[in-house]
Amino acid sequence: MFNDIIIKAAKGEKTDYTPVWFMRQVGRSQPEYNKVKEKYSLMEITHQPELTAYLTATPVENYNVDAAVLYKDIVSPLAPIGIDVEIKAGVGPVIHNPIRHISDVEKLGELDPYKDLDYVYKTIEILTKEKLNVPLIGFCGAPFTVASYMIEGGPTKNYHKTKTMMYNQPETWFRLMEKLTDMSIRYLKAQVESGASLIQIFDSWGGALNKADYAHYLAPYMNQIVDSIRAMDVPVIVFGIGASHLIPEWNKLHMDVMGLDWRTSIEEARGMGVKKALQGNLDPALLLADWEIIEQRAKQILDQGNNDGHIFNLGHGVFPEVKPETLKRLTTFVHEYSKGK
Repeated sequence: MFNDIIIKAAKGEKTDYTPVWFMRQVGRSQPEYNKVKEKYSLMEITHQPELTAYLTATPVENYNVDAAVLYKDIVSPLAPIGIDVEIKAGVGPVIHNPIRHISDVEKLGELDPYKDLDYVYKTIEILTKEKLNVPLIGFCGAPFTVASYMIEGGPTKNYHKTKTMMYNQPETWFRLMEKLTDMSIRYLKAQVESGASLIQIFDSWGGALNKADYAHYLAPYMNQIVDSIRAMDVPVIVFGIGASHLIPEWNKLHMDVMGLDWRTSIEEARGMGVKKALQGNLDPALLLADWEIIEQRAKQILDQGNNDGHIFNLGHGVFPEVKPETLKRLTTFVHEYSKGK
């Protein structure tokens, strides 16, 4: 039987229990993943649909979570449009031809998803037709987050080059946003057409902006992406880190589900007038604590969520040091404690 409870929660419906999945549930906390990584890099894995499908489905089987999340990186669609990107171990995405001027933006091509990223869609089809009895979550990076890698040349803590372009070269910035929005829509639509039934937009670094700048430089493009996917009757989650100050602005976006990090409680978000479904938001560091503490904190979150448009998750991704048994035990606890609430 297909378990679609997470879709119901994403649409704000009352559920019999709280669905749960974990960001980075596919990753270095899994022995199966680490075994594969001894032989292949991230990019090499994602180019092999059968292998990627195996890794994506394994956490569902191991932990009994209510959704799978496609294993890939948010920079996957960049190479086809002309960005020389490399995933460096211990660093993250490194861009060898960073964007500096509008001429660099105009050189970018258009994504032809089924031609350029056929392996992604083959993976989705294997998962949704052969392996999963739960929804598959597809995703992309938000335009600001992806642009920050393209402009900075890699990960950054201050976004100085990104913001300088935003303020000093608005024409370049908005043209880049248009290009990335178009790329994201093509990328996500093909994921949905191939079988993904829930989409998360990782607005990971959007919290680097204040509310006014977010509203002016990013929000219109976020809504274009969200609207294009919701028009396909697929719920959209938006998630970011350190974005508590943006909650009032995020609340104006057309998303179905607002993903919270651990800094803001569900109760606080509701107090700010958020009526959308909420996702989160256990501090991932707590997964390294004693079980009694994990259980106590999970109870607090579940009591606030109250099975009313709530998806249980972490406030960020699973750490490599987390034991798989902890994730399985937490999933079981969330399901059992929330039943009948």
